[in-house]
Amino acid sequence: MNNIDNKAIASPSQALQSSARYARQARFAPIGENGQQLLSSSRAAVVGMGALGSVIAQHLVRSGVGYVRIIDRDIIEWSNLQRQMLYTEQDVLTLLPKAQAAAVHLREINSSVTIEPIIADLTAANAEDLLADVDVIIDGSDNFSVRYLINDYSVMRNIPWIYGGAVGASGMTLTIIPDKTPCYRCLFNEPPPPGTTDTCETAGVISPIVDIIGSLQAAEAIKLLSGNVIALHGTLFQIDLWNHTWLPVSVSNAKRGECRCCGQLRFEFLDERATDPAAASLCGRNSVQITPGQPVMLNLTELAQRLQPVGAITVNRFLLRIELTDELTFVLFSDGRAIVQGTDELTKARSIYAEILGN
Repeated sequence: MNNIDNKAIASPSQALQSSARYARQARFAPIGENGQQLLSSSRAAVVGMGALGSVIAQHLVRSGVGYVRIIDRDIIEWSNLQRQMLYTEQDVLTLLPKAQAAAVHLREINSSVTIEPIIADLTAANAEDLLADVDVIIDGSDNFSVRYLINDYSVMRNIPWIYGGAVGASGMTLTIIPDKTPCYRCLFNEPPPPGTTDTCETAGVISPIVDIIGSLQAAEAIKLLSGNVIALHGTLFQIDLWNHTWLPVSVSNAKRGECRCCGQLRFEFLDERATDPAAASLCGRNSVQITPGQPVMLNLTELAQRLQPVGAITVNRFLLRIELTDELTFVLFSDGRAIVQGTDELTKARSIYAEILGN
């Protein structure tokens, strides 16, 4: 798997500190020593390392979940620091991808946990590689297409997943256990049309709601992984923090036999195999991500030399950035993905991608 850094090997002294590290958690009766051992042998994937993902991953790592894969396509920007609590100003200045910066900080928190950073966009083409070998998938993303893809994969492979979303001062979360609970499509049959729902760009977001929703998601994951499935809240848990309303809506009777995903086993979001580069606006960023239809692997150092006439270039082992104009920046990753910063026009972003890469 690409973009993997091996974690540092825990020292003997660290191993001896393990029992002390989790003492208070193991003392909590529903977890106990047995639950703590289950956590240490568990594997989790966090999809999206922005606001929610930062909270979720920290709780998993501090709780001693043995293996945490963190998947994110993006880099860290100044606007992230208001709510994405894992990152620092230095991460912005060093132009680090979120997955890589998160892995550094998470290893500093707990060196005994295996952290696997993946700098990639989760797609139908790579879902099997990125999600097949985990015990739970936790949603830290900011777009609907990824959630429907996760839901399809979860039901197909019988892997629990935990949805979460937050915007403004409101948020919600739902835990999906295939064959036992309704799936995401039972409640939300189709993705909403673009522009019909609030986003961080249109409605803003305050950091406390992110912390609460992410913590609820992490708590559900800890229950699952420690063998406490009966403790799951079993609701679509909705919170309006500004108006102080908490609304857990029971979903016990929401499973639909006619659901195209869990009822009819039609995994439409996994069947999508685009051959042309896909373009998508990024929430609250005035940016467009371009994803190639077919897997590629680029030599960024060689590209940097070839593209010098295009504009001022910064390159590291993770990405290449070209300053096109005062307003436009082109950020290219080794897997062929690019983020065109300074526009939300999909056609314009596609054109820039094609002009620079000739594809």
